[in-house]
Amino acid sequence: MSETAALEPSLCLDFYRRLAGGVAVVTTRGPDGPVGSTVSTVTSVSLDPPLLLVSLATGSRTLAVLREQGLFALHLLHESRRGDATAFARHPWPPGHATDRQHPDEVLGVPILPSSLARTVCVVEDIRRYGDHQLVIGRMIEAAVGTGRPLLWHSGEFWGLERPAS
Repeated sequence: MSETAALEPSLCLDFYRRLAGGVAVVTTRGPDGPVGSTVSTVTSVSLDPPLLLVSLATGSRTLAVLREQGLFALHLLHESRRGDATAFARHPWPPGHATDRQHPDEVLGVPILPSSLARTVCVVEDIRRYGDHQLVIGRMIEAAVGTGRPLLWHSGEFWGLERPAS
């Protein structure tokens, strides 16, 4: 195999599944109401100014609305919120979700999920396409943090953290 030959997609997926990452939900509000998506690629970019990066699939409805609105919230999920992670991976706004679709809690007009480990509201600074995803750079303009441990994604499953033995 030459250095420039393409990798098998299944091998790439197997590699990606070995990455452990925190689980988050991105939310925003469009003309038809709130939308959201579960994401596992989130990282800090800069402290000054406060920037973060989130990756969304190019065909994501949440990405389309976020692009139009220019504001979004990012919720780092508590390990007890596996249901939110699964629901937002399947639906733009899950039916029967604890937050009412017509009147969800909001900060700066952006729908906010209750019981997040931490959350921030961001202004979109930049969006760039790379392959089948788009990287969104958001400038944090508001944030709140709670307590507890994060929900993680590894090997196609959700995990909680266990405290190391003393």
